[in-house]
Amino acid sequence: MNHIYIQYFKTGIGEMILGAFEGQLCLLDYRYRQMRQAMDDRIKKGLNAEFLEHEDEIITQARIQLEEYLSGKRTRFDLPLLMVGTGFQKAVWNALVEVPYGKTATYLDLAKSLGNEKAVRAVAAANGANALAIAVPCHRIVGSHGELTGYSGGLAVKQRLLQLEQGRRNLFDNQYKNN
Repeated sequence: MNHIYIQYFKTGIGEMILGAFEGQLCLLDYRYRQMRQAMDDRIKKGLNAEFLEHEDEIITQARIQLEEYLSGKRTRFDLPLLMVGTGFQKAVWNALVEVPYGKTATYLDLAKSLGNEKAVRAVAAANGANALAIAVPCHRIVGSHGELTGYSGGLAVKQRLLQLEQGRRNLFDNQYKNN
């Protein structure tokens, strides 16, 4: 049986689960998110593998880069990513990676970037199925009027991540940097 090596990692924004498969990061998500079991089952089935709690070089690098991101020292992840999903989901996730650090886009913007502005609901569903939170920055997607919408880590965490990216917060601190 193939294995997806996993580790749990506590951060200032919640406990994360990190997973690696054959030298690629396939999981960087909130451990206690809604739909955790469905997400894990989809990844296991897609890779024909089971989870095994074990250290891995990719997980170590992901942990380091996540700490750098949360402390405001990294704006983009530099890891080999393995996106497990449908072709459409992968297209959405690849479009998410193109949303610049410190900026937001709407679901409609994302649908238009994929050439189908009528696919807003499908884009939202794919966004919610992202197993590589933060590295594939689904937190940068907001509602049509700029309002915060659902996020696997919760809306408070989404707001904190956006504030971090706008230079107003270091997530290892409890105080705003520019207040």
